[in-house]
Amino acid sequence: MTMKDNITKKLTEAFAPLSLDVTDESHLHAGHMGHRPEGETHFRVNIVSEAFEGKSRIDRHRMINELLTAELAGTVHALALKPQTPKEAG
Repeated sequence: MTMKDNITKKLTEAFAPLSLDVTDESHLHAGHMGHRPEGETHFRVNIVSEAFEGKSRIDRHRMINELLTAELAGTVHALALKPQTPKEAG
């Protein structure tokens, strides 16, 4: 299973998203700190879930970061997060 697949699976199971897009952007960070030639280090996550209702932006980020603690302690160097509620996503 790729890291993208692993992240997608964990987010899907935890947040039952209405919309989820996990993009591996590692190739955009060649030469930057944390980059590895084999990739799977930098990801962008756009997620829409009712689980974020009533939560601040910081709390939403914390929820995701806590879920992905093992990945962030391992090969994932950076996550760009855009967690939204269904109302915010329009």
